[in-house]
Amino acid sequence: DPEWASYKLGIFICLHCSGIHRNLPQISRVKSLRLDFWENDLIQFMKEHGNLCAKAKYEARVPPYYYIPRAHDCLVLKEQWIRAKYEREEFVTTRVFQDPCSTGTREGFLWKRGRESKHFQKRRFLLSAKEGLMKYYTKEPAGPKAVISIENLNAMFQTEKIHHPHGLQITYKTDGHTRNLFVYHENGKEIVDWFIAIRAARYYYLRIHFPMLCASELLPRITRSYVKEGYMEKTGPKQKEAFKKRWFCLDSQERSLMYFKNPLDAFAQGQVFIGGRDERYEARAGFPQGMKVKKRKPAITVVTPTREFVFLCDNDREQQEWMDALNGVIAQP
Repeated sequence: DPEWASYKLGIFICLHCSGIHRNLPQISRVKSLRLDFWENDLIQFMKEHGNLCAKAKYEARVPPYYYIPRAHDCLVLKEQWIRAKYEREEFVTTRVFQDPCSTGTREGFLWKRGRESKHFQKRRFLLSAKEGLMKYYTKEPAGPKAVISIENLNAMFQTEKIHHPHGLQITYKTDGHTRNLFVYHENGKEIVDWFIAIRAARYYYLRIHFPMLCASELLPRITRSYVKEGYMEKTGPKQKEAFKKRWFCLDSQERSLMYFKNPLDAFAQGQVFIGGRDERYEARAGFPQGMKVKKRKPAITVVTPTREFVFLCDNDREQQEWMDALNGVIAQP
């Protein structure tokens, strides 16, 4: 439950958002509901306004492709959402509706991690919803280093993984494999604008290519984060090979469990397709029957029609989280 309020906007907010509102003194002033004294006129102001009233005013014209952050999202997404609503008033009724084709067209520089050098270097990126392409350049005036179809483009914030508060991971398909790009920008608004532009371009693409789908069916397909990521240990197909520590990413839309030697690798070392229960896929706690392992760690066995994959987790909590995530994908239609 909210324990803070902005008495200038007339809204109730959580602890995390209160910190952001404190940095916007021109438009928002914060008080604790329990610790601060409330004058009668402020109490009356809060009664006359409230969150529903503010939502009707400041979120009147939020585009369908715009990402509204949730409690678990990173700080830069939350901060820019609050600034977009209350500081810049981007979604009030007097603003012109933001067309996805125009919003999904953007050009500028981002710091990109090199595949070989591992260092971040400034690169020019170009996104065009109309062309259905994203490009980035390493040398000017040479041609683009990569031309990426918006059809299989995805983006997600990865601040901890990239070790930057504005870190963004962009993924796309090339020759049947998932390619990872890791980028950031020093300015929080700029990196969020890039994220929203990618979402706008994706929404424009989906709306054209799947005209029969309603908005509720399109929105989950715009961009997605992985269901779960983290380290586990895996063994080989004979289940006698030594266990090796790998970074795993579970993509529910692709039904794919990818594993990497390092979290910031450009390509996965391999992947496991996670089918449905009716196709005889299953995730079990523990080892396959008859398998003997010296390591005393919680195990997961993923059963497929052709093979059993065995993974080791660091602790019981990680095992349960991976089990829940895997069974969630298996339960999907």
